[in-house]
Order: sequence, then C-alpha cells, then structure tokens
Amino acid sequence: MTDPAQTWVDPGSDVGLYVHWPYCARICPYCDFNVVRDRGRVEEQGRLVEAILADLRAQRALTGPRRLASVFFGGGTPSLMAPDAVARIIDQARDLFPPSGPIEISLEANPTDAEAARFDALAQAGINRLSMGVQALDDAALRFLGRDHSAAEARRAVALAGRAFDRLSIDLIYARPGQTPADWAEELRTALGLGFEHVSPYQLTLEPTTAFGRALARGTLVPPDEETAAALYEATQAVLEAAGFDTYEVSNHARGVAARSAHNLHVWRGGDYLGLGPGAHGRLTLDGVRTATVAHRRIGDYAAGVQAGAPWAEVERLDAAGAAEERLLLGLRTVEGAPVGVLGDLGLSPEAEPTADLIADGFLAVMDGRLVATPRGRPVLDGVLKALLT
Repeated sequence: MTDPAQTWVDPGSDVGLYVHWPYCARICPYCDFNVVRDRGRVEEQGRLVEAILADLRAQRALTGPRRLASVFFGGGTPSLMAPDAVARIIDQARDLFPPSGPIEISLEANPTDAEAARFDALAQAGINRLSMGVQALDDAALRFLGRDHSAAEARRAVALAGRAFDRLSIDLIYARPGQTPADWAEELRTALGLGFEHVSPYQLTLEPTTAFGRALARGTLVPPDEETAAALYEATQAVLEAAGFDTYEVSNHARGVAARSAHNLHVWRGGDYLGLGPGAHGRLTLDGVRTATVAHRRIGDYAAGVQAGAPWAEVERLDAAGAAEERLLLGLRTVEGAPVGVLGDLGLSPEAEPTADLIADGFLAVMDGRLVATPRGRPVLDGVLKALLT
C-alpha cells in the first residue's frame, strides 16, 4: 500500500475547472450523464461556448483572485468541440486564474478515426492530457456497449494520441455479461501493450434510467453475480500491479506518481473547482463556506441562466458535517485517505465505534494523521462507508 505521506499535497486555494460538453455522436446504453445527440447543432454549440466563457467570468467575480490548478473537459464527447473553442476557454481560464506553473489540461475523447484526426489541433489548443474512452478491445463487446469505434480504430487512436499528447489515459469497462476473469485478464494484458501511463477500469453499472437499466428490469440483461464481479476486480488489481501500475484510487491506476490525474486528485483532496456547462457540478468556497453548485441541465436553460446571472439550478451551502462527509467519501477512495480531523465534525473518532471496529477488522487504518482504506477495505468501500456513516 502506498504511503499517503509520500503523495499528499494540500490543494490550498488553487481552483480547478471542469467544462461539460454535452454532445455525443451516439448515446451509449450504459450512460447516465447529461448528454444529447450531436446532430449538426452548430449555432447552438456556438452559443454554448459563449455561455461557458461568460459563466467563467462570472464565477471569477465570485471567487476573487485564485490560481488555476487544472482544467478538465468532460462530457459528453468534448473531442467533438472545435479546437479553437477549446483554446478560447483555456486562454480565458489562464487569464482569469493565472497558474503558478505548468498545469494539467485534460480532455475526454472517443477513438473513432474522425476524432483521432483532430488530436494534433487539440494539442495545439492547449490540451496536454487525453483521456480516451476505449472501453473494450473486442468488437463484439464494443457493439454490445453501443460504441462507435472498432478495436482496430482504438489501437490506431491510442498510437496517434501517444504522439500528440504528453500524457495519455484510457478507460475500460469490465463486468460485462458473460465475461470471465480469465477473459478480462487477457483483454487487460492486451490493452497494456498499447502504451499508456494511466488506466481507469470501471465495473459496468446499470443505472435505472439507462437503456441497460431498463433491460435489467425486463430481465433481458444479466450482469455477473457478486462472486464473479469480485473475481474480476481482483484480476484487475493483479494484472495492473504486475505491469507496474499503482492503484491510487478505487478505479484509477497509474504507472508512477507523475502519471496520476492532477485534476481528479485536486477534486478528491477537497479542492475548489468551477463547474461550467449544462449540468456541471462545482465546489466553491464562498464567504468561507463550502458551496455545492449544479448548473441547469438543459442547454438552453443553462445559456439563458448565464445571461440572466443565474446559471445554477442548485446551490447548497454545506454545513461542517456535510463538508466533512463529502471529504471522507472522496478521500477514502484514494490511497491518500482523508484527514483524521474530519471525523470530529461527524461525531466520530478512531478510538470509538464504528471507526475503531473497522480499523480492528482491517478495513481502515490511520497513517500519518490520515484515515485510509486498506487493500482489504477498498473492494468493499461502499459497505465500509455505510458502516462508518450510518
């Protein structure tokens, strides 16, 4: 287990930036994000870019002078954005929140040949880390997942991205129906041959509002049972650890500390970040209070809200307990854990139940003033958190 004292960095007063681009060429059957079909909505997309820029200026007026920690373009499929629009947002973010040095600027992409042809332009716009939704390296699995690309396209796109960007991460989805641990381990070893420094393998989740969720309710989709899912998780850890990847978060693995996602770490460490774009979530410290924001989900509502000075559909000022609980939920997902001090705001203590019991049973540990989930606790973290917080 990685020593948190070697990795912990206080996010301080720096602010991250999350930009949500909701357009997708196709809506995947497992996706429950705020997305819409990209059907040549050129004028609407132009208006959305202007709204994002205006929202960025308005939130800068609220936060006051801050340093820029990181930028992350998510979605949706932000690799469908015009590179000049990406560059405008990056340039304005740097002007409004001057960083103290080089920062990570990430963008999510799909590995279709059409999108891969834009990689050089996106790199010139300022993107230095690409997060690619490969999802699988088997054509039948890709069809099942509703993806637009083939396994061959994914391999070509990863090769192109490796030349265009300083840092490269890929996403993979496992725990697919009928998938065995041996099959998954072999697929993962094949993926490792593509040459990337970061991988996010996610267990397939079946949310009720998605096409897969509805298929589950009808009984036409049967996910792996709990025992198989656990074996798939263990296979993930074994293959990636053998390849030199550290598990620094429940679903994120990096080949060395420098390869870890700076933006995600900023969020997991409790740093402030602006949420820009339809449905984007943000966390800001305003007047000394941790404040959760959620932008209007519909594109038109978001643009109109920005123009009216009210881009947020939800604003919640978190009390001490709410902020501490969020800090614990995020921190325990990582090898760094969360400061032991947050327990006090929840009426908890390492020396008292239930925390003491979870430590005694080997699910949690206290290291250098931080509460961390152990290798035994991380696979069952949802249960650990439930026991801790209820």
